[in-house]
Amino acid sequence: MNKMESMVDLIRDWHYDRNLIEGSTDKAQLVKLKEEMYELEMSVRDGKSPIDDIGDMMVVLINIAERNQLSILECLEYAYSEIKDRKGIMVEGIFIKQQDIQE
Repeated sequence: MNKMESMVDLIRDWHYDRNLIEGSTDKAQLVKLKEEMYELEMSVRDGKSPIDDIGDMMVVLINIAERNQLSILECLEYAYSEIKDRKGIMVEGIFIKQQDIQE
């Protein structure tokens, strides 16, 4: 088991120990994720390190994944399979998918 898997296991166990899997909902966790994303926005705006905010968002995403019988690795593999061959252009620092340009 690598360090990432070990950390995900610890975080998943932390959620179970605090009844955040059975005792919460995806909707409630989405509210939490939005709060953490706002904190990330403030860190970026203020030029501060986003390390805590990114970590907090990952913690919430692990909760949502576990609740839906998914692993973070599965989610990342799925996302990568969707983007790996994607073509597009950069516009003001944002990647625009080729298919969105043609629509």
